[in-house]
Amino acid sequence: MEQTTYPKKLRGVVVSDRMEKTVVVRVTRLTKYPKYRKYYKVSKKFKAHDAENHYKVGDKVIIQETRPLSKDKSWRVTEKIN
Repeated sequence: MEQTTYPKKLRGVVVSDRMEKTVVVRVTRLTKYPKYRKYYKVSKKFKAHDAENHYKVGDKVIIQETRPLSKDKSWRVTEKIN
């Protein structure tokens, strides 16, 4: 039986901070192409809650899953990575 940890945590880079109390975080992961067994990058953007408008474009951050805060926002920024 497989155990999963909740809440989920992802690592990404802030690509937009133009909204109030929200940042857009790009999360990049590696996926293997089944036939050729070669890895390629896949990116996805998440809107994350930033209550103090503290994080800026280019910051590496960790986001954590939370209850839905709006239509598109179900993540919040927990910490900045150096």
